Amino acid sequence: MIPEERPGGPGAGEDSTRLQAAGSVRKGCDPLAQTAPGCLQSRRARVHQQITKELRMRTGAENLYSLQLLKEELEELEELNGSVEADGPGSQGITVPMIPLGLKETKELDWSTALKELISGHFGEDGASYGAEIRELEDLRQAIRTPSRSEAGLELLMAYYNQLCFLDTRFVAPAGSLGLLFHWYDSLTGVPAQQRALAFEKGSVLFNIGALHTQIGARQDRSCPEGTRRAIKAFQRAAGAFSLLRENFSQAPSPDMSPASLSMLEQLMTAQAQECIFEGLLLPPPATPQDGVAQLCLAQEAAQVAAEYRLVHQTMAQPPVRDYVPFPWTALVHVKAEHFCALAHYHAAMALCDSPPAQAGFPALQQPLRGPPATSQPWGSAWPEEPEERRKLGKAHLKRAILGQEEALRLHAVCRALRRVDLLQAVLARALRCSLAKYSELDREDDFLETSEAPDIQPKTQQKPEIKAPSFSSVKVTDIFHRLGPLSVFSAKNCWRLVGPVHMTRGEAGFGLTLRGDAPVLIAAVIPGGPAAAAGLQEGDYIVSLNGQPCKWWKHAEVVAQLKGVGDEGVSLQVVTLLPRAEPPGTGHHRPALGGLLRSQKECGGGTPAPARASPRPFLGWSRKAKRGKSRGRLSPQP
Repeated sequence: MIPEERPGGPGAGEDSTRLQAAGSVRKGCDPLAQTAPGCLQSRRARVHQQITKELRMRTGAENLYSLQLLKEELEELEELNGSVEADGPGSQGITVPMIPLGLKETKELDWSTALKELISGHFGEDGASYGAEIRELEDLRQAIRTPSRSEAGLELLMAYYNQLCFLDTRFVAPAGSLGLLFHWYDSLTGVPAQQRALAFEKGSVLFNIGALHTQIGARQDRSCPEGTRRAIKAFQRAAGAFSLLRENFSQAPSPDMSPASLSMLEQLMTAQAQECIFEGLLLPPPATPQDGVAQLCLAQEAAQVAAEYRLVHQTMAQPPVRDYVPFPWTALVHVKAEHFCALAHYHAAMALCDSPPAQAGFPALQQPLRGPPATSQPWGSAWPEEPEERRKLGKAHLKRAILGQEEALRLHAVCRALRRVDLLQAVLARALRCSLAKYSELDREDDFLETSEAPDIQPKTQQKPEIKAPSFSSVKVTDIFHRLGPLSVFSAKNCWRLVGPVHMTRGEAGFGLTLRGDAPVLIAAVIPGGPAAAAGLQEGDYIVSLNGQPCKWWKHAEVVAQLKGVGDEGVSLQVVTLLPRAEPPGTGHHRPALGGLLRSQKECGGGTPAPARASPRPFLGWSRKAKRGKSRGRLSPQP
């Protein structure tokens, strides 16, 4: 693999597990994971800045020489960032290395000042009383900087992403921001990028979800069926994350999140999933080694993998992607395209030479070889029936297989980073030895005429990889700031003002109001001349406090029961009225400021039921509108 390897010896994972068991770190976080990648990011950022400076000042040979030295240093850093790893832990089989993606690095962020000011200014509550919630958010963000390469690490990232969706809905106004500067390093170049939009934070976390999927997929033991299935699933999820990011994030401040880069990464992960599908077909050997149909199916599957990698290589070779994609990636993709094309011809030759004569005229054996031949053949495009003709055609396919595998080895030797991957060289050399051995077996001393060129193999697959978006709904979280109230009303997208407390006593016909909905309960109608109308309550108000008890999260039945239980002393209510966006929240002669809405957080914790656990929708959602209210279609009788 070519991952961004994290330092730590064999006991590093055990130490992290002990820390998690002790409760000092979050589940899914590996605090011993990495400090070296952050150092690499900083070094690469400095080198990029020096290169830019030299390009601006370049006037003489001395500066040209210094520019060359800087580029060589940058290449060494890219090789360190994409350091070659022989194989995943526990892998017993010999498989071609995969390309995982390094996570984006970020700096620490202080949420406290911005959120406390927003809670005090817009929500009218004491921002200092939300210190525990802010610390929980900061701890969660700190944990996602070093997620473990496991399902627990993915759940941690998705939990933080879901919390960002809650923050976006609650605290970000349509034409505003939180006032925070989010700082992330580019995964491919190490260049820092900054943006004040919360969407940048969400997009970066979504990128890391895709990157972590690639690391999990690349570490699977693909020598067994279960490991292969897990790898396919991981690469499909990675492609889905990059596709979702490309469709929803249009203003990329860094190269790795540009549409061109995300499209390339999506293609790369799809190709790697296709490669895992081919490897899965190789695991259970055919029932009979001389099964021509099975061999030709493998030939078409290998041709499909080669076609996918050719498409990726073409994308990597086009600007602007070629300017920042690591060269070892481009080299490995090119090697794989040649290697799997050679494997396709090898399996076609095995089908031709080892299949029994009874399969010679089977139509399924002819279709894969109907590609346009490079030169005319005496047997045409049909499957040759005579054993001698099949031997010559098989020998032609083996010749193309040998040439392709030799080209793959040459490309492997060109890249300094790939030369260090002994496993990759072993896979390529073994494939070449198998082709040469079969070619020697078919070669005869009286073969004086040069074998004609073999036709191409038609790409075809029985299992096309599906691009699957990350399963955000599977990670259930509770809004950290749920004490502020339901998002349908209490968010920065809405303006409101407080009414009350107002006192009402029951009349002959009750309180003169009709209630509807849950959390918060809505006043659906006010009877003219009744106690509610006399107290100044209006249709559309939301009840937020009843006899001093905060009831933002109360259900309809709970509020009705409390009102029905009121005696002659009456009831004290506080309500909020939503205002148009053009009208700033203010106070009337009987409508004081929002500051007394929930006088103490102890009251909220003691009298407010726990909110329903939910997961926000799995999109970046920076244009998402908050719901104005809840209508459940049920009216209560007048209490």
